[in-house]
Amino acid sequence: MSAKILVIAGSLRKESNSKAIQNTLCERNWSGAVLESFDLEGIPLYNGDLDGEEKPGLVLSFKEAISRSDGLVVISPEYNYGMSGVLKNAIDWASRPAMKSVLKDLPCVVITSSPAGTGGVRAQEQVHKTLLACLSQLVPTPQVCIPKVHEKISNGRLTDETSLEMAVNAVESLVEWVRSRDRVTA
Repeated sequence: MSAKILVIAGSLRKESNSKAIQNTLCERNWSGAVLESFDLEGIPLYNGDLDGEEKPGLVLSFKEAISRSDGLVVISPEYNYGMSGVLKNAIDWASRPAMKSVLKDLPCVVITSSPAGTGGVRAQEQVHKTLLACLSQLVPTPQVCIPKVHEKISNGRLTDETSLEMAVNAVESLVEWVRSRDRVTA
């Protein structure tokens, strides 16, 4: 059975670098996995008053997509030395209810990028800390931080072989983690 992996990009711009990475990964043929993207466009700002019995429809769709997934790939740009507000907001919605959310025990990998030479290392750290606070499982894999990402995107796809290989290796580690976990629980 194929692992179901959800891929989210923490950017709303249609031709963003994060969405180019997301599209590139989701279009690949994967052995033992199916990758599905979810667009964060339209998720309202987190508001505890809306976090009751009747949550906003897109929030429910997002949480359902996560709950149907065996793993999560989070792709974030780095804005002002941190993760995007769009991504933080989406994770905040998914993290509810605390200690029992759809993110609890979910295996995750993080990919960051930046036009700067650092590749989004500060955003990477913030996303990791936030996912750990949600009780998610960070899959042990080398960090994927793509520097000068604007030079590595062509026609809306990640084309730099080294960066693509790092991203693919991280996703393959996630898939293997999910599959080994399934073998243990079977």
